[in-house]
Amino acid sequence: MDVVDQKTRSRMMSDIKNKNTRPEMLVRKYLHEKAFRFRLHVANLPGKPDLVLPKHKLCIFVHGCFWHRHEGCRYATTPATRTEFWTKKLASNKQRDIRVKMQLLDAGWRVFEIWECGLRKKDGDFLSWLPEFINSDVQTLSWPDYVCSGDM
Repeated sequence: MDVVDQKTRSRMMSDIKNKNTRPEMLVRKYLHEKAFRFRLHVANLPGKPDLVLPKHKLCIFVHGCFWHRHEGCRYATTPATRTEFWTKKLASNKQRDIRVKMQLLDAGWRVFEIWECGLRKKDGDFLSWLPEFINSDVQTLSWPDYVCSGDM
């Protein structure tokens, strides 16, 4: 059972930002400090990537674990109320992400997904590996999937 009425819950959910989120701002700040130039939310690319580095032919998506269903992550929960609606909605988001990623790869872009949970733990220079990836030939990467155990 939800602790607030449906109208209040609807208002609360509509207040959730889809641009300029805290995780996105952390990545933008880091890239700017390292002198990388990027464009924001490029509308003429599939999925309007959060950050686009044209020089490196790279699109970066900063995904929230809940909204984009980060597999195995403790933040990718399903609400207890209106479970059928949320299951359908969140599965649709995940399918759209896959479709967008394939469209970008087919168009010759590299795709990088950074998950919100990987940006929660900030010990030292937590994005220090990013410049090396940007300058590499790697086509696609999802971070921190290779280190995330769901308990970050």
